[in-house]
Amino acid sequence: MSYVIGIDLGTSAVKALLVDRKGTVAAETSRSYPLFHEHSGWSEQKPDDWVTATIEALRELVETEGVTSEQIEGISFSGQMHGLVLLNEAGDPIRNAILWNDTRTTEQCREIERTLGDTLLTITRNPALEGFTLPKILWVRQYEPEAFKEAKLFLLPKDYVRYRLTGELHMDYSDAAGTLLLDVAGKQWSQDVLNAFGLPASFCPALAESHALTGTLLDDVASATGLLPSTKVFAGGADNACGAIGAGILSEGLTLCSIGTSGVILSYENDKDKDFRGKVHFFNHGKEDSFYAMGVTLAAGYSLSWFKKTFAAGESYDQLLQGVGEVQPGAKGLLFTPYLVGERTPHADPSIRASFIGVDGSHERIHFARAVMEGITFSLNESVDLFRSAGKTVDTIVSIGGGAQNPAWLQMQADIFDATVVALENEQGPGLGAAMLAAYGCGWFDSLEACASQFVKHASSYAPQPEAVETYKGLFRIYQQVYAQTRGLNESLVAYRS
Repeated sequence: MSYVIGIDLGTSAVKALLVDRKGTVAAETSRSYPLFHEHSGWSEQKPDDWVTATIEALRELVETEGVTSEQIEGISFSGQMHGLVLLNEAGDPIRNAILWNDTRTTEQCREIERTLGDTLLTITRNPALEGFTLPKILWVRQYEPEAFKEAKLFLLPKDYVRYRLTGELHMDYSDAAGTLLLDVAGKQWSQDVLNAFGLPASFCPALAESHALTGTLLDDVASATGLLPSTKVFAGGADNACGAIGAGILSEGLTLCSIGTSGVILSYENDKDKDFRGKVHFFNHGKEDSFYAMGVTLAAGYSLSWFKKTFAAGESYDQLLQGVGEVQPGAKGLLFTPYLVGERTPHADPSIRASFIGVDGSHERIHFARAVMEGITFSLNESVDLFRSAGKTVDTIVSIGGGAQNPAWLQMQADIFDATVVALENEQGPGLGAAMLAAYGCGWFDSLEACASQFVKHASSYAPQPEAVETYKGLFRIYQQVYAQTRGLNESLVAYRS
């Protein structure tokens, strides 16, 4: 039996999957690493902590009973997006990595908007947000000039780990799309953007397809992990792109709903000229010459965990949600907006906050729980609505994460999205997508679609119920009014949030 390894480099831990030719996960392991918040809004990690944790995780997988290093053919990666790793001439990091959830760069985002104007969306296809990489580069140049003088090249998190495993410097298109330096449709570093900010072309690594072979293991890494030096290492992709691959989102009409702490609606796109004018993200896919559009709800699963912690701290989620499926759509006229930490799509607003609208004396806790679940799904439906308004077909949605664990919530998604919702039998997220890129790169399959037909297994399916669909259409129109109606109130309350 042959195996590949998918490595998912997350914000809190690295997870590694050992996967066979049938798509069965033979073993998995993870290692955590610290996160540093030196100042409010800052979020950093030590790049070499990722490397140490990855090598330890690989070593444990190689020691899986019944598996030899000769049977492990390839490795690929999924990685947290946007994080800035700056390397000096010797190839060593000059400072900690600044992560995707670091918010110090508002000033630099406004600078990018002033400098590029409409060119920003034309070339990069995305607005300047604090999470992206270019604002971080400009921040280091402005506030740490001596350190920046040493910087010769930048990488993203997974690319640094791969570099330390192979000695080769690359970045795949799906991750490069989140830097604000890539011409997304043209699939090349934008000379116009580089020139606008005085950055040399040599500051950017070579670009590669996600399934491209980018090297083999260095001898010392092979020794430390127990793998063979000849083990093939492939470029990999951004976590959202790999999550889409791992869920089989590889053709037009297929959309992913992922409800974790935050929530993502991601839809496959094969038209590089589709223009959402920055209302949703538009990135290169891990599948060659393909793209995806993506909307984000900042407090998706977090809204439900907040509700549980606040009103049912001693109960399980099953206890909290018992009977939620028996409550009629609309939660008896109770509406919730999940703006606990601001919102991203379609309102990039850090100041807006959550609301319960329509509370009366007949409402019980179960109505509030249902309203929270509906509100999260309404927020995600904002992205579905934007996709459809731009002419996209959204008829099948693969649901993963916390929202796929509850049958009532899956039916709710089908009714609110007005689409068939499918759960997965073997949900493994971005790590499986990384493994699929390795399997494809190793030549096990002649396409990612063929790999998905073997690796991605659908479970239960939920069809929209016409009566509920009509109810939710009316409620969604009311939901869409809440942001504008409460924005001014929330801005007035900012001073009282200390």
